[in-house]
Amino acid sequence: MVAAFSISYGRMHRRDFLRTSGLGIVGLAVDAGPLDARAQAEPIIDIHQHVGYTGRADEALIAHQRAMGATMTVLLPAGRSVNRPSTHDGVANGLQAQCLGNEACCQLAQAHKGSFTFGANEVPDLPDARTVIETYLRRGAAIIAEQKFGVECDSPEMQKIYRLAEEHRVPVLMHWQFEMYNYGFERFHRMLEKYPRVNFIGHAQTWWGHIDKNHTDQTVMYPKGQVTRGGLTDRYLADYPNMYGDLSAGSGLNALTRDEGFTRDFLVRHQDKLLFGSDCTDTAGTGDGCLGAQIIAAVRRLAADKRIERKLLYDNASRVLRM
Repeated sequence: MVAAFSISYGRMHRRDFLRTSGLGIVGLAVDAGPLDARAQAEPIIDIHQHVGYTGRADEALIAHQRAMGATMTVLLPAGRSVNRPSTHDGVANGLQAQCLGNEACCQLAQAHKGSFTFGANEVPDLPDARTVIETYLRRGAAIIAEQKFGVECDSPEMQKIYRLAEEHRVPVLMHWQFEMYNYGFERFHRMLEKYPRVNFIGHAQTWWGHIDKNHTDQTVMYPKGQVTRGGLTDRYLADYPNMYGDLSAGSGLNALTRDEGFTRDFLVRHQDKLLFGSDCTDTAGTGDGCLGAQIIAAVRRLAADKRIERKLLYDNASRVLRM
């Protein structure tokens, strides 16, 4: 199943195998019925979803999250659509997946306050990026995300974002993808040290590839096989109190399932640093057709005990996003 999530390096949409599913749904109600007893007893915060994801309708998104068991969902906006080097001349517009922007996320969250909240985002090297992001932080955004642009991770433009996060006490979620988004992963420790009061959340292919000490070919986006402890991501999580990991997407599921012996220990060691996200574009919300559902199932199977499971699916996000 994981192989279906692979992308051709650099230019294709992530998880585009389901890119049209949101348009073909028939008879799906906005209210998918009351949450089942397990969801009520064991709430789940999904820190990573998108409005308009590959064309998915709002009604399908709402029903998807309810079916998956998410009791609170964070909607992460795209920045403005512009053609410039930081967006790879428009390739990164809509987060490279037709995702909608700040206002769409804010409005949907405000219409469903008990189940959704939202983030704030902008292309970081636009002159008014700080002003735009701050506008939505003042309206209640819980996070700056998803920062997915072709910029150096320690550039002056990105450091303006980090300072803004520090001022408003919100985390920053970054999509790490070698030579495509957020360059200089190996230097990021400098930012973790310079901004110790900012909580950073790592996500995507390069972030999860680097759980393995032997991840030397960074062009491999979804590495397979045995994992050797001590990779750069593993060390960032261990060494920096302000570094966290987002379990979402095909990259997160691949990391959880490629070497389950390693994963069991990894979840114990980093039980306070990992947050559940789905970042899936399907309309199913359950079973093998839904990335988020598969990630939840993997967490429940591989967590050493119920206490750790609850941290990964709810407690850590509640604490880091101050929910």
